[in-house]
This record gives sequence, structure tokens and C-alpha cells, in this order.
Amino acid sequence: LSQITHQKMLPNGALFLLLTCFSGLVYGEVAANFNNCLQFFYRNEPPKGITGSDYRHICQLYHNAYRFATLYDIKYRTPLYSAYKLHSPDGKRPRPDWMIEPQLANSKGDKSMKYIKNPDQNLKESQAVNNDYIRSGFTRGHLAPSSHQATKDDRTATFTLTNIVPQAAISNNQEWNKFEQNLSDRFKNVCKDKLYVVTGIIPYQSGEHKIKDRVFIPEYIWSAYCCNDNNVGKDQGKYFPTYAAVGRNDPNSGDDVVEKSPKNSGYDVREMPLEELEAILKKKLNMNITLFDGHCGAK
Repeated sequence: LSQITHQKMLPNGALFLLLTCFSGLVYGEVAANFNNCLQFFYRNEPPKGITGSDYRHICQLYHNAYRFATLYDIKYRTPLYSAYKLHSPDGKRPRPDWMIEPQLANSKGDKSMKYIKNPDQNLKESQAVNNDYIRSGFTRGHLAPSSHQATKDDRTATFTLTNIVPQAAISNNQEWNKFEQNLSDRFKNVCKDKLYVVTGIIPYQSGEHKIKDRVFIPEYIWSAYCCNDNNVGKDQGKYFPTYAAVGRNDPNSGDDVVEKSPKNSGYDVREMPLEELEAILKKKLNMNITLFDGHCGAK
């Protein structure tokens, strides 16, 4: 399902973190950037400022079509973000087997992403595998959610572990799920084929929080969207042309990013302007990050 590439080293503290039941082959190729899947980024420009030697670009390819894009960290075995265009689903949620990416272990190896029941050590070293999540206490949390994809193939393609992070069940099934649904409802009748979304993670700033002592757990999950379409802006108020959100993945985290309330069990989600999210990312990751070219016209 993928095309994979390399990036340069991330500064010190920020380095800490930043498919399918079909048996047919899905192909990718090694490249140096996201050039083969720029259509998932506003103005064909990926986020700027996120760099690391262990990062790999993945153009998620399924049934000979690119479905979304992912920046993946092979050292911490987690995606840093996934980027996609939001669509309304045209069918039920698929239930495919969880896939892995052999090419992450060897860029010159098998180009097909597939289900592997017993992955070898090289595969395990480069990425998360399904056993990491079994009885881990965490769910498999999509960054590019199936519910935001259109066709069955689009939705199936999201069930790759390169698009998954360890997410607390209450966050995944309740609070963050509500945000995802609200986003779909808000733009259901506007911004058709024009809503660009980037969803990523914020790591813990101290300590090593991992499942199975392998896959790093994010402290927060964030998302931002851009729909710079002058034909729909007047009806969307503060939510146009861009807005963002951060969700808690730990009820014991402080209130500096998202204040917690008892009714949400400490897994609250707070919506905010894009510039506020970018300021949070700068503080937490020690990086100057621009998620959308020209800030999606918000400045």
C-alpha cells in the first residue's frame, strides 16, 4: 500500500515521537518525498518543519490508486501524521485484516503491503505489528479514519498499522470519535472534494510510554483542516477557512494543552484556531511547523 522515503534529523527533544482482507498485491516504490501523492496536501504542499532521520514518507497505495499520505517513524514505530481529503463514506465500515509494510524493513525488498501472521525480526524492528496491540490496554487508533474516506477501497486502505497509534478506548470510541463525526457533519454539504485534513500526534515530553515496550504512545492527538473555498466561507463562521483540535490520550496529563472535565473521563477534545495548534506544536516539539501553505489563508 505504500511508497516510502527518508528525511533528515529532528532536533533533540522533538525526536521523541513526532490492510485489509484482500490477498492481492499492492505496490509502492521508494522515493525521496511525497511527490507521488501531493494531491492530499493543500496546494500540493506537505507540512513544513517536521524532519527526522528515522522518518519515512508513505504514499498509501491500494489497488493501484493512492488513498492518503503518512509520515512514519520507524524508530518509535508510529505514524507522525496522516494527510487526506475528507469524503463522505459510501458504505459500511470494512473489517479487513491489519496490514504491515515489508518495504519499511528493506526498501529494496517486497513492494507489496500485506497481512503477515508471523512477521520476522526485521519487520518488527521497523514498525508496529498486530501483536503489539493485542492485550496492550490500547485500541488501534486511526489517524486517517475510515469514516472520512469514500469508497470501500479508500476505507480499506486505512487499515494499515502505518496509519495507527495506540489510543485509549474512551478517546477512540467516544470523545475523539465525536470530533471526527462533527467534522464530517460540519462540512457534509460544503467544501466537497476540497477539505484537506492533517491528523497527527504529540509525544510525552519525558519518560518512555510504550505498549509491549515497543510502540510509543502519544500523549495527545491533533487534527487540522483547510478549506479555502470562497464559495462557502460566509456560512462557516470561525470554522472557515481552517480550524484545528487537540484531544487528550491520557487522563492524568496536565491541563496546559486541553483542560479536562469529569464528564469526559479526562479524554477531552478542544477545538482551536490553526495558529494556536501550531503554537502548541512549537512548544511541545521544539519545531516551527506550518501545517498548510500560507496558513490556508487564515492570516
